[in-house]
Amino acid sequence: MSILRRTTITAGTLITAVTLAVSGAATAAPAAPALKSDGVTHEQNPRVPDGAVWTEAYFPSADGSGVELHADVLRPAHLPAHAKTPVILAVSSYFSHAGQTGPQGWTRTGPSDRFADFTSGTDLFQRGYTYVMVDLRGFGGSTGCLDWVGPGEQADVKAAIQWTASRPWSTGKVGMYGKSYDAVTGLVGNNLRLRALKAVVAQEPVWDMYNYLFSNGVPRPNVTGTPNAYNSIATMAPLPDDSARYQANAAYEQSHPECLADNLTNNNNPDPDSAYWRARDLAAQAKGTDTPLFVTQGFIENNTKPEDMQQYLDNHRGVERGWLGQWEHVRGNETNEDGQLLQGRAGFFDEVMRFYDRYLKNKEPGVRDPAFAIEDNTGEWRAQPAWPVSTSSTTAVLSDGQYVDDGIASTLAADGQWDMENYTDPVPPAGRRLAPALGYFSWSKPVTSRVRITATPRVTLRAGAPGNVMVRLWDVAEDGTAVMFDENVALIERAGRVAFDLKSTDWTLETGHQLGVQIGTIGSGSWRDTPSGNTITVSRARLDLALQDPRFDRPTQGDRSPFLDTYLRQYTRTLTGVGEGTFRLALRSRQ
Repeated sequence: MSILRRTTITAGTLITAVTLAVSGAATAAPAAPALKSDGVTHEQNPRVPDGAVWTEAYFPSADGSGVELHADVLRPAHLPAHAKTPVILAVSSYFSHAGQTGPQGWTRTGPSDRFADFTSGTDLFQRGYTYVMVDLRGFGGSTGCLDWVGPGEQADVKAAIQWTASRPWSTGKVGMYGKSYDAVTGLVGNNLRLRALKAVVAQEPVWDMYNYLFSNGVPRPNVTGTPNAYNSIATMAPLPDDSARYQANAAYEQSHPECLADNLTNNNNPDPDSAYWRARDLAAQAKGTDTPLFVTQGFIENNTKPEDMQQYLDNHRGVERGWLGQWEHVRGNETNEDGQLLQGRAGFFDEVMRFYDRYLKNKEPGVRDPAFAIEDNTGEWRAQPAWPVSTSSTTAVLSDGQYVDDGIASTLAADGQWDMENYTDPVPPAGRRLAPALGYFSWSKPVTSRVRITATPRVTLRAGAPGNVMVRLWDVAEDGTAVMFDENVALIERAGRVAFDLKSTDWTLETGHQLGVQIGTIGSGSWRDTPSGNTITVSRARLDLALQDPRFDRPTQGDRSPFLDTYLRQYTRTLTGVGEGTFRLALRSRQ
């Protein structure tokens, strides 16, 4: 089970703040037997999943660079060695034999347990699937320099798909599976347009890599921490009983120190239009792709956020399935200590396997799943044929105003070192009134019926001076209690027009509530802005919104995700001076 945890680096060693619960970790065990051509079973090595046979393999990346990729192959133990099966493939930075994001205390080598919950929870091997884990370049048993979802790693994904499809034990049909970084490689797989790839399951991915380190020219706190974290993962020591070839590949950075140095500087360009970031804009690259795609995404995610999700889904032309809702960086099957599903909806693995069976085995499911199951901020679930679905749209004309770009409320987090699996944005303190220095507000008129704001809000404005701007959306009750439910920031390079998207959202305003739109300095520890000190006059501000009428919702099963209440506690404030409202959020009378 994946658990959300922060990490720090001390003297180059990745240390997790939460101990991983790993079966067999830190316990004495006899030395592993030498790998045989017919593989190692669970009985021979408890690290091998029950019902599987483990072998290792090596093959070149697809870019002609000489990079050698390492794979752990888990085949169904009950099938003959030559039996052809479809393949579930995961490609990642987290499959080192020693541990995922740091050493897990293993005393013997073996395949990563990163998705042991998936293989055991689905009876994957008994179902007749092969499972393959491939290390991206620079990680685990693969050579090469780190290339954060760039052309090199994209070539690795291509090679992994082609290699698994061409094995004598493969039917030639490949599905990809992952969460976080290995969900990103699934999106890459779709973008490659390879006929062998038949289905992708991507949980909580990053849709455009730029947005993980920057927002419209403004760096995030992890802009240097994330590259350092991946350097630490890449230099994790292999285990003593790993093969000589694995150990030699794992030591690649020792003879190529430029790999680590370049990884710290390659991705520090704040310009989203640079060649570096264009090569990593997965949402733009998805245009015209059609691999069947099953995604999950938390709208209030504190790690891999819903930025450019709508663009990716709009550009993608194939079958789409999704669970979207109000949760943090968690898997669809994950539960808390009370047994509550952290995404709130039951049956994730069953639905995933119906999806794979349909597209990898041509097996029609006996259950009809909704294309999209969506939880809004009320904790209620609905089924939709697509996301987003809007019944109307509006352009809100916002008030003119000004603010001082002093960043006075910003409290920068220490420069911890976080990878994509473990990073959590700093959370501002709750229970205080909003400081006037943070900017000014525009208010909608109170809504006369329930209104849902969905899709991706977009703001445009004219700024009178260079500096920084933050826009936040607030759900304001009649007593002034308000929840901040969407935000984004931008660097104002020069006076003039500024336009940018907020995060994708799915938030319902109750009858009588107002939408508050805050424009001001970046008063949040979630960005590492450099305040200009300028007084910035704002004029001609507009907010484009897609609206949906909740009366037409089609309910589907699902409980309130536990993180929603945590989020509400963190981001609820009392706003004073709420105005009567200058714009309306109007819905059409019918869908």
